[in-house]
Parts: sequence; C-alpha cells; structure tokens
Amino acid sequence: MSLKKSGLQKEVLALYRRALRMVRTKPVLTQPKFLLFVRYNFHTQASSVSPRNVAAIEHLMRRGRRQLEMYEQPSVRDCQISRAMSDWEQSRRGSRTTSQ
Repeated sequence: MSLKKSGLQKEVLALYRRALRMVRTKPVLTQPKFLLFVRYNFHTQASSVSPRNVAAIEHLMRRGRRQLEMYEQPSVRDCQISRAMSDWEQSRRGSRTTSQ
C-alpha cells in the first residue's frame, strides 16, 4: 500500500531527481564526487529538520534550488568533497555490507 505524498514531499523528490540528472551532465571522472555531494547533502539536511517543520523545509528547498542552479552551470566541472562526506559514505557502505 502506497501513501499519497504531499505537495512538499513531491517538490523535495523533484529537486532530488533534478540534482541526480545534473550529476549525469558532469565529466565522467567527477560524477562520483557530484553524486556523493548530492546524496550527502540531501541526507544530512533531511535528518536535521523535523518533517512537520514546513517553514524550515521550504527554506532548505529555496537554498537547494539556488545551489543546484549554480552547480548546473556548464563551467562547473568539479566539486570538493569533505572528509565528513567521505567518512559518511564509508559508514554507509560498511553498514550495507554487514546487513546483507
């Protein structure tokens, strides 16, 4: 049984899909970095705000759209990955392999 999504949930998912499509427009060698950047930012932002805090979610959506517009520019060909992002990815990979 699938729950019906609210308008705000649909907007968040649309922004995430748009970010994933942006990753595919970048050079092949930098795509994994962009993908990690997108996944990490969505995950950390989502876990930092209550699903009931609509004002905060709308603020994050506006900020995310502006940031995505910047990264969608063809002149942006690479992004910086922090140590926290790398550690987050390693912990996610480790938890996935141990649960299988």
